[in-house]
Amino acid sequence: MFGAILVTGSRQTGKTTMLKKITSPLPYITLDDPIMMQAANDEAGNFFKNTAPPVFIDEIQYAPSLFPYMKMIIDEKREKGLFYLSGSQHFHMMKNVSESLAGRIGIINLSGLSLRERYGADFHDFFVPTEKYLSERGKNLTNPGYIEIWKAIHRGAMPELVANEHISWHNYYANYVKTYIERDVRDLTQVGDELAFLRFLTVIAGMTGNILNLAAVSKDVGISAPTAERWLSILTTTDIVFLLQPFHNNIFKRAIKTPKIYFYDTGLAAFLTKWSSSEVLESGAKAGAFFETFVISEIIKSFRNAGYDPPLYYYRDRDGKEIDLLIHMDGTLYPLEIKRTSNPRKEDIRSFNTIENIPDMKRGPGGIICMYDKIISFNANDRVIPVSYI
Repeated sequence: MFGAILVTGSRQTGKTTMLKKITSPLPYITLDDPIMMQAANDEAGNFFKNTAPPVFIDEIQYAPSLFPYMKMIIDEKREKGLFYLSGSQHFHMMKNVSESLAGRIGIINLSGLSLRERYGADFHDFFVPTEKYLSERGKNLTNPGYIEIWKAIHRGAMPELVANEHISWHNYYANYVKTYIERDVRDLTQVGDELAFLRFLTVIAGMTGNILNLAAVSKDVGISAPTAERWLSILTTTDIVFLLQPFHNNIFKRAIKTPKIYFYDTGLAAFLTKWSSSEVLESGAKAGAFFETFVISEIIKSFRNAGYDPPLYYYRDRDGKEIDLLIHMDGTLYPLEIKRTSNPRKEDIRSFNTIENIPDMKRGPGGIICMYDKIISFNANDRVIPVSYI
């Protein structure tokens, strides 16, 4: 559809591997090569004379001076698929893309492997708890068991870890964190104390699945509130964390307006918070938060992989009423609770009635996403939904 395609996302999600496979046998250039990077920046005007498009350029963020020349070539040739681009540093690339290639580039945000991809499910619709979705999903169901789900939560979704069970989980994430701080974080901002940033990252990992409290984080780490805000923006722009915004309008005057925070990759969060195995994680104090983080991440992937921004929110008010997840689409709110239990109760959805009388808003079907292995109806609208149906 576009003259250029940009694949972005966090490190190690398979951007280069995927694009190499898709674009073969087109020329491949990596700007990790210092000589190539220098040529791209010093002689940008001549760069594409030596390597004429179509071409795949990896780590494009290292040569922002190439973007105006891509625009000129796309406008001149008026062809599709001239440039395939990848890079990890979302913030810098988006600035240059918006200035140079607006309307000429298609952007794909590649996440880690989803549960569907891990088990080879041939199903590509985004998750929404309607009868139609659940029926279609049931026809393409892979049903990993309780132990396999917790192994997936602990090991994480990085393709290399999923593909090769012999790779050391601890060594992989230790190197991942080191590379992330030394490359992405240094390039995005001047972090004077890298050990403090690592402590910040670890404290944030301990908050996954909870309402964000930056004041408490800054106090625990020993940094100022503005520094905590700046560092949080790094984590969001590099796809380490996701901020789930609260749903509120004029009707919900008592609604809490602070976002909840989730790690995209539960394996990274488990490493940072020192849960050494799936068994100790599943039986530990943070098991519920990690299961919720996993479910939110999987739903986000279902939307991203279908080409949509995830329209996700949560609800909590000062009276203690809470809905873990609201999917807001086409004027309809779909309420969901997320419980790691295999024994869900009807009482778990008692807060759903909070959203039933919102003007100009329809209350859609909902349910409890949990570890039970079958779909069971609570009432005409709400069901028990096994996690495998995401």
